[in-house]
Amino acid sequence: MVMPFGLKIAIINRAFRKRMDEKAAALGLTSVQLRVLSSISRLEERGEEIHQNDLERIEYVTHPAMTKLLQRLEAKGMIRCAPSAMDRRYKQIHCTAQSAGIHKLVLAQDAEVFDELCRDLSTQQREQLVALADLLLERIGSE
Repeated sequence: MVMPFGLKIAIINRAFRKRMDEKAAALGLTSVQLRVLSSISRLEERGEEIHQNDLERIEYVTHPAMTKLLQRLEAKGMIRCAPSAMDRRYKQIHCTAQSAGIHKLVLAQDAEVFDELCRDLSTQQREQLVALADLLLERIGSE
């Protein structure tokens, strides 16, 4: 029996997310909250002003979904929102001291989960997997 490609991707995604959820739970977060917080941390470290619409585009989520997610992160003391210095119509999103630099932790956790899931693959196979995933993402991004 041949398994459809989409189902394979869905199973891999669930397994990866389950392991990332376990790591995020130790911080009192979900993997989605941790991923968004990581994006904020990474962009802020690069000196970029972050707005909700930037995160919606990066994470491929709707405005209402991102609004709820950011409200939860703010309630947990992980982010704060302030009027933008560039455009008062927008709120700029900042990490708090509690979450600054968290993107480095997420990268390390991501690498741990990737290593765990790919433990039986050779270095060449891992590199090919990452290269193919990058190629697919590039094509998705250009649509």
